[in-house]
Amino acid sequence: MVYQLKKKISILFLLCSAGLLGCSSQRPLQNPTLSATLWVQNAAEFKALTTSVYESAAQNLDSLLRAKNHTAMLEQQDMEYRSLPPAIILDVDETVLDNAPFQARLIKQNESYSPEKWNSWVREEQADAIPGAVRFTQKADAMGITVFYLTNREAQVEMATFNNLDALGFPLKDDVDVLLTKNEEPGWTSAKVDRRKHVAQNYRVIMLLGDNLNDLLDADDISHQERLNLVKKYEPRFGTQWFVLPNPVYGSWEQALYNFEDLPLKEVNRRKMEKLHTKN
Repeated sequence: MVYQLKKKISILFLLCSAGLLGCSSQRPLQNPTLSATLWVQNAAEFKALTTSVYESAAQNLDSLLRAKNHTAMLEQQDMEYRSLPPAIILDVDETVLDNAPFQARLIKQNESYSPEKWNSWVREEQADAIPGAVRFTQKADAMGITVFYLTNREAQVEMATFNNLDALGFPLKDDVDVLLTKNEEPGWTSAKVDRRKHVAQNYRVIMLLGDNLNDLLDADDISHQERLNLVKKYEPRFGTQWFVLPNPVYGSWEQALYNFEDLPLKEVNRRKMEKLHTKN
């Protein structure tokens, strides 16, 4: 009898850990972001990769600066931009600021993400710089290129974000609002399109950098296959004027696997399993 009870408990525990029972919490070692967070915080390869991305971007700045007929923004192609001063646009989280400590905190405390916890972390102003980001942005600034930061952090935490960037040495300006947050102005949604257009009114955008396709073009809430099609369509832009930073922890790439639907954990896991491809 005792053996059977222990066996049932073990089975229930395994099912819960795998998310197959829709359990409300997960033990830290079963947290789905554990390995990804460990990689970001500890792998020398992560630092090598982000540094490589920024070094490659830096090597392209001069040629893009001199190419007056060039704009990296799809939304700017129908505008008159050739005489405008140059700018680059970067995402913030996981592109210039490293929030892995926040994710590690959630894992260790066996907690889930919430906007309140996130804003509390932002107000701590403790995020470190992504390796390579400060040097790159400082080089662009020294070349006379205005650096804009478009973030889906809420407007209520803009000052904390500004302070965090400033303390790390990222170039900022007193006379131009270069930190554009979500809901800072009407229509400034998570899609970022309107904010890019805002920059394009006064600047020729020569380069875009981010960890999400949404940071480069309008890819909000589109399917997994549509995202792959966009990468193929604009392949020549990647590595020359569009640069993507690695983010295995979270992002639209994951939500696209289950079509951005609000699903129970059991169904999310089932959809993810369907996306695992084997050769037989």
